[in-house]
Amino acid sequence: MTVPPTSNYPPTALTIAGSDSGGGAGAQADLKTFLACHVHGMSAITAVTVQNSLGVTGFYELAPHAVAEQIESVVTDIGVGAAKTGMLASAAIMAAVAQTVQRLRVYPFVVDPVAASQHGDPLLRPDALDALRAVIIPLATLVTPNLGEVKLLTGVEVRTRADMDDAARALHALGPQWVLVKGGHLADAEAVDVLFDGTSFIELSAPRFDTPHTHGSGDTLAAAITAGLARGLDVPAAVRLGKKFISGAVQGSFPLGAGLGPVGHFWRVKEWPDD
Repeated sequence: MTVPPTSNYPPTALTIAGSDSGGGAGAQADLKTFLACHVHGMSAITAVTVQNSLGVTGFYELAPHAVAEQIESVVTDIGVGAAKTGMLASAAIMAAVAQTVQRLRVYPFVVDPVAASQHGDPLLRPDALDALRAVIIPLATLVTPNLGEVKLLTGVEVRTRADMDDAARALHALGPQWVLVKGGHLADAEAVDVLFDGTSFIELSAPRFDTPHTHGSGDTLAAAITAGLARGLDVPAAVRLGKKFISGAVQGSFPLGAGLGPVGHFWRVKEWPDD
């Protein structure tokens, strides 16, 4: 914890993301994660999704100026120790976010390049992928794609550990300071991610848990990393914190509804309160 001992308030973090009506992913997952990581969470909602454990059946974007105004309102009054993106939906929203983040110097800035739900339902308009590459990723302190997003952004299909290094190089060429290529979708015995700063690779591994209930895992990892950055950690230390947090959350995942359940954001809670 890097907040001075005399401080009576926690660090702050902002999520710029869509709302998940099922509560397992999106801004809801981010805010739960911020809380569990001892950070005060704030939000700028980009879109409202219609989803549950079975998938996404629709989404409704906010006006780009409304997204920008939410960010500015929070930054100019409360301040933002670190921020992350999730679902940005459209090129117009991305342009508004990029302009506002640059103007207000919102940093550190974690980009989770959300393109589809865990069920494969698209969460980006057709024009948004180019904008993600051109105006959002170059601003990133860290970008955190899964393997499907890696392929969409770079064309690199990751099948092996060596492919992860190639993907990291291709992503870094888009302009972020750091890249985290997540290997959770590989069939390896452990969940191995690769962190790259343009020069050196850092390999991070964790046990793989046999559960289908991993809804919101990408959002949760990026949010935990953002919380670490808000607390003053450097990028490698924040990623290690995020990796530890998501491992505990996946281990603590649970079924919910008729489909895929969420990771357990409250896995650190050992006892239920008395009734």
